[in-house]
Amino acid sequence: MNHMFKRTLAILLVVPVLMMTIFSAPGSVSAADDLGLRVDAAILVDADTGQILYGKNEDATLGIASMSKMMTEYLLFEAIEEGRITWDQKYTVSDYAYTISQDRRLSNVPLRNGETYTIQELYEALAIYSANGATIGIAETLAGSETEFIKLMDEKAEELGLKDYKFVNSTGLNNSYLQGMQPKGTGENDENVMPAKSVALLAYHLLKDYPEVLETTSIPKKVFREGTADATQMDNWNFMLPGLVYEYEGVDGLKTGTTDLAGHAFTGTAKRGETRLIAVVMKAVDEDGNGSYKARFDAARTLFDYGFNQFVKEEILPADHKFKGNETLPVSKGKEKEVKIGLKEPVTMLVKTSDKDKYTAEFAADESKLKDGKLEAPVKEGSVVGTANIVHADGQPVYGNVDGTPASSDVVTKESVGKAGWFSLTLQAIGDFFSGVWGKATGWVKGLF
Repeated sequence: MNHMFKRTLAILLVVPVLMMTIFSAPGSVSAADDLGLRVDAAILVDADTGQILYGKNEDATLGIASMSKMMTEYLLFEAIEEGRITWDQKYTVSDYAYTISQDRRLSNVPLRNGETYTIQELYEALAIYSANGATIGIAETLAGSETEFIKLMDEKAEELGLKDYKFVNSTGLNNSYLQGMQPKGTGENDENVMPAKSVALLAYHLLKDYPEVLETTSIPKKVFREGTADATQMDNWNFMLPGLVYEYEGVDGLKTGTTDLAGHAFTGTAKRGETRLIAVVMKAVDEDGNGSYKARFDAARTLFDYGFNQFVKEEILPADHKFKGNETLPVSKGKEKEVKIGLKEPVTMLVKTSDKDKYTAEFAADESKLKDGKLEAPVKEGSVVGTANIVHADGQPVYGNVDGTPASSDVVTKESVGKAGWFSLTLQAIGDFFSGVWGKATGWVKGLF
């Protein structure tokens, strides 16, 4: 066998392995789970745990359009919670908010220059109708100006663990629509961008921390300033809500987005039984390659169907699960020489119905808790001593969580171990000393022979 033939054969053998690795890695789409989505990126997440159920190009940084308003909502709810503003607080319309609110090319409710509106009114216009002038009004209320509000958005994004984001305004519009009044330090054609995974993480935190947002995002229709000359019918842009054209059982939020850069995007959430899912689709197109409202809702429907039909919430590891070879950890200076360890609580997660019996866990000790490989007494029951990393028995990839953490659970001590008295410690020290001497002597003797 000549050298060239050997090299060619090696390449032919390695390439399939590399391809299998690439296409089975968490965060990519395996052939078995190719849902046929016509999107630039997508992700499906368990809203309860943050577990990723499906991902396609979810780390690619793309335009997010009005999905940006979820950050404005988060900051608004936080300010309400902290008592910095109130729902009935009045906002006096600025020239900037007025000018943008009058642009009928955009989603808006008309705001009167210099007139006052409650924060509640502005928020409903944002959450239901994606009103851009109203969003600017909220940003100005919270930070004094939209320029300063961007700083709040960046700070919160970092705090929440979002990655690869860029905020240039509160609305998600391309700055070219802001008529030269875009926030200072941003370009006239700049636009907000973020990966689908970060969008899903933002939605995850919004729903976790302020679930009351769904009370408003679930409203299909409402009249802004009903009974006045400015009365405006607000039809929710989320056409998957009950009674609307693409309705889907369980949908009650969350935020659509459309610009030339972002295309037709959507962050949706739906609940059935005890399971709530978050789906993000970005730059959805139809079979002809054209972006449309229908295309984004069709893509979201496919994700929701996949999640609700293919996955079930199961206890995959019981609380008494034993780690083979790691049933205990050694203890120093204790009344006992070892302590039993196990899962802090049963591990429950969404799994494919055919895979529920195929999961196990690998124990990884927290080295910062050990000294010379041992826990030092006293040891309290329930102390976290490591992590159980969830693995699939068939070698299938196990998606982590949307915050970047792996699929895992805490491992704790299952009993307490008191510190030994001084006499016992003295005997242990003597025993350790002679054990060490004997070990050295044995090694010396073996060295002779």
